[in-house]
Amino acid sequence: MPSLRSGVVTGFICLSVALVACSSSPAAVSSEEETPQGEGNFPITVNNCGFDVHLEDPPERIVTIKSTSTELVLALGLGENLVGHAFPDGDLPEKLTMPSPAPPLLSDQAPTKEAILGVEPDVVFGGWESNFTQETSGEREALAELGIATYVAPPACQDEAYQPNPLTFDHIFDYILQVGQLLGASEQAQELISEQRDTKAAITPDERGLTSLWYSSGSDIPFVGGGIGAPQLLMETVGLDNINAEVDDTWASVSWEAIVAQDPDVIVLVDSAWNTVENKISVLENNPMTAEMSAVQNSRYLPVDFPASEAGVRSVDAALSLANQLADLE
Repeated sequence: MPSLRSGVVTGFICLSVALVACSSSPAAVSSEEETPQGEGNFPITVNNCGFDVHLEDPPERIVTIKSTSTELVLALGLGENLVGHAFPDGDLPEKLTMPSPAPPLLSDQAPTKEAILGVEPDVVFGGWESNFTQETSGEREALAELGIATYVAPPACQDEAYQPNPLTFDHIFDYILQVGQLLGASEQAQELISEQRDTKAAITPDERGLTSLWYSSGSDIPFVGGGIGAPQLLMETVGLDNINAEVDDTWASVSWEAIVAQDPDVIVLVDSAWNTVENKISVLENNPMTAEMSAVQNSRYLPVDFPASEAGVRSVDAALSLANQLADLE
């Protein structure tokens, strides 16, 4: 399960505006899609984590699992189509709101197959592949046989054939575009991507050559940002040099001894309900070894919300927030 709690976030599916096969990086595997037919580019079939997703019409009933999925649906203006959501990783950002009345929360974590079937969705949009197992929402093949399409956020595909290495903002924008096409919101997706490109272009990277640690979770053995995923993308976008950039993974467990030996200038702290920024600072300050790091001695911390730490619609805003915090950091 690819998470800060239990695994690695990987993957990428590429989609061109014209819905033809494409490849924007050597590591990418092109989507293989039918030529769209009919008004609104439907029916449509895309390859998603190696699984064919087919929709005859724009889905009217959507279930989302994980904050990244829910937030993208809301950002595309499709909140009224949500008939259920699950596994929220934190509060929504200020710019996004649930419709009123809000769709039911099916589960604090991955919902059961019974909960999914109970709201009769046309499509279930999950943040991780592990959201679709016999133990969670049901296997994708079984749901397809029941007429329910499933889709996994492409950055979470775990097969190396679909893994961006490294993840780029173009991967994220392709992901947003593909979701827009599948949900019948192509224009909204294009507008959202345009806004995000403008925001990204306004980010000025820090030029001080600062080194950084991305501290996601853990205490005895920290779970940190590696060199190919969202943490690496955000840090390099704002001019930070990830001390674990050589780790060929999105996230990984690294010893405190190895981290202390590199003595990062700043530490990015992921803020989650189950492992808050305050708790992470306490871990750092009460461990005699980590307490000696210069970043800890000088409280050079850069917090980022957990939902923004995974690749998705909040990635650009997360980079902007980190850049602004760096600009204020002496």
